[in-house]
Amino acid sequence: MEKFTDWQAHIDEAINWVWNFLPDMIMAVIILVVGLWIIKFINRMVRKFFQKKDYDLALETFLQSFISIALKLLLFVLVITQLGVKSSSLVAIVGAAGLAIGLALQGSLSNFAGGVLILLFKPFRVGDFISAQGVDGTVKEISIFTTKLNTFGNQLAIIPNGQLSNNNIINYNAESTRRDKIDIGIGYGSNIKSAKDILLKICSDNENILKEPIPEVYVGELADSSVNLTLRFWANNDVFWAAHFYVMEEIKLRFDEAGIEIPFPQRDIHMKTETIS
Repeated sequence: MEKFTDWQAHIDEAINWVWNFLPDMIMAVIILVVGLWIIKFINRMVRKFFQKKDYDLALETFLQSFISIALKLLLFVLVITQLGVKSSSLVAIVGAAGLAIGLALQGSLSNFAGGVLILLFKPFRVGDFISAQGVDGTVKEISIFTTKLNTFGNQLAIIPNGQLSNNNIINYNAESTRRDKIDIGIGYGSNIKSAKDILLKICSDNENILKEPIPEVYVGELADSSVNLTLRFWANNDVFWAAHFYVMEEIKLRFDEAGIEIPFPQRDIHMKTETIS
C-alpha cells in the first residue's frame, strides 16, 4: 500500500510538472514557428534588396547564407531560453559546445575564413573561368564554405574555400584579352618563310584574332625530325576558343595545299632476302 502511495505521489508530481511546463513548451513552439516564418520573410526581403542593387553576386550569396544562419542561431537561443534554460547556463553551454565544435570542425572554420578572404580580395567572381585544385571551370556560386564550378563537361565541382584561398588560382577572365601559343612542326625540306607567311595569313583572315598586338611567328626549336615554329596571337576572352580551333584546322588544310610537310612519327622497315644456294 505504501509503495502504491509512493507511485501515486510520483505520478502526481510528474503531472504537476507537465502542467507547469506546458505553457513554456507551447510558447517555445509558437516562437519557433513564428521565428521560422519571420526568418523566411527576412531572407526573401534580403534577396529582393540585392536584386535591386548592383552588388557582386558572390557577396550577395555569401551574405544571404550568413544572415540566414545567424538568424536561425538567434532563434535557437530564444527557444531554449523560453524552455527555462538560464542565460548564464546557456552561455556556458554554448561556450563549451563552441570550443568542442571548433576543435572538431577546424577545416570548416578554415573554409569560412577562406570564403571571407575570397570576398575581400576577389581573386575571381561568379562567371569567371578559373583553374584551381586541378579543376577547370566557370564559377557558379561562392558560398560560406565552398565554391562551385561548372566544368567543360557541365559537371559540378565543389571546392572548399580554405583550399582555394591558400593555393594557386589561374583566372582566365581577369583580363579582357588572352594570348594563344601554338607550336607547329614542319619538315626540314619545307620552306620556313612560306610556312610563316601562311600562319600569318591565317591570323589576318580571322576576325576573332586581334590585329594589335600583331600575331608573331618564329622558329622555336630545331628538333630531331622537325623545325618547330611557334605562333602567338591575341583574342578576346569570349571568342578565344573559336579562334584557337579555327587556326588549328586551317594550319592543316593550308599546309597540305602548299605541300608543307608536318612530320609525324614513322618507322621504315627494310626487308633483306638471302638466296640459298
